[in-house]
Amino acid sequence: MRSNETRAGTLVAGIGVVGYLLLVVPALLVGTALVAGQSGAIAATAECSSAQQLGYGSGGVTQQIADETFTGEQLTNAQTIVTTAVRRSLPKRAAVLALATAMVESGLVNVNYGDRDSLGLFQQRPSQGWGTPAQVLDPVYAANKFFDVLLALPGWPSMPPGTAEQAVQRSGYPDRYAPREPTAAALTDRFWQGPDNPAPPPPGTAAVSVDFAHGGCPDRGGGNLDTGDLDLKKLPENFTLPADPQVRPAVVYALAQLGKPYVWGAAGPESFDCSGLMQAAWAAAQVAISRTTYSQVHDGVAVGSLAQVEPGDLLFIPGSDGTAAAPGHVGMYVGNGYVVDAYDTDHGVILTTLESWKPKVVAIRRIVVGGNGQPPGDDARL
Repeated sequence: MRSNETRAGTLVAGIGVVGYLLLVVPALLVGTALVAGQSGAIAATAECSSAQQLGYGSGGVTQQIADETFTGEQLTNAQTIVTTAVRRSLPKRAAVLALATAMVESGLVNVNYGDRDSLGLFQQRPSQGWGTPAQVLDPVYAANKFFDVLLALPGWPSMPPGTAEQAVQRSGYPDRYAPREPTAAALTDRFWQGPDNPAPPPPGTAAVSVDFAHGGCPDRGGGNLDTGDLDLKKLPENFTLPADPQVRPAVVYALAQLGKPYVWGAAGPESFDCSGLMQAAWAAAQVAISRTTYSQVHDGVAVGSLAQVEPGDLLFIPGSDGTAAAPGHVGMYVGNGYVVDAYDTDHGVILTTLESWKPKVVAIRRIVVGGNGQPPGDDARL
């Protein structure tokens, strides 16, 4: 009997141990995990709170640049402005002037309010022709518009501090820009990529970049379309695409738009104006260029002669509303002796011959430099 009781007791004890292992220990583990999770959540909350206080965001943590402190938002906008200047191959001085302006006008914050209808980083006014409200609130568009107006100022790179900014902005407080330039220069150095760039040629010098022995006589008229037997909306059967892998996507995109309508101010995908088509075509090749004819004439590097023209090069003519110094129309040479451009509202995007362009071309720009890394000829350097 004692033996049976002992065995029974041992069995009960074993069952108790198993029950403890199955019920109590997991409960303890869950409790420990909950406590640990709560501690982690508290720590994470504290970390997020600290991060918010420090200014984490899309632009990173708050930083001190020179003698000023900038939030992540401000640094993001500053980087956008500097990167836009780099992509346009502008000198550092242009970025400094743009940053000094945005620091004064908006504190480098993309605000949707301002004096009268002023908006955005540069407080540009839609009523004064700077663009639509949506456009001037786009930091990249706003920076490009600032640079467009800046580049049109003769001698802007050597103007005294504050002078170029005031010439662009026409502010009621012209003395506020110059004191911000030292910090703007430090911000530019913080985000600049690559070497400094030379200043683009001043207004009025675009025409001299072309060898007139190969065509390029300035003209204020239209395109004088050379139709002949050419179908303006269709490629000839013997057309071959360029082999260059950087240029080919831009040419393919431009050709794919043949027949689409011309709409002034449009940049695709259903309609285009001349410079809008050029920007969209190079965007398809993952190369950013500026938006307007007046600024695209400074993009890339100059080509000194029509004898050196290659597929992808941009050809500029005065058009109906431009001049040799400030051409108003642009097309892309696509090879095989043909040019694609968004011509006008009557013709849309068309294919014409290089021969029909030759008497009118006043500037040629190569957006992608060849594999040797050199511009096309000594006379083509900026």
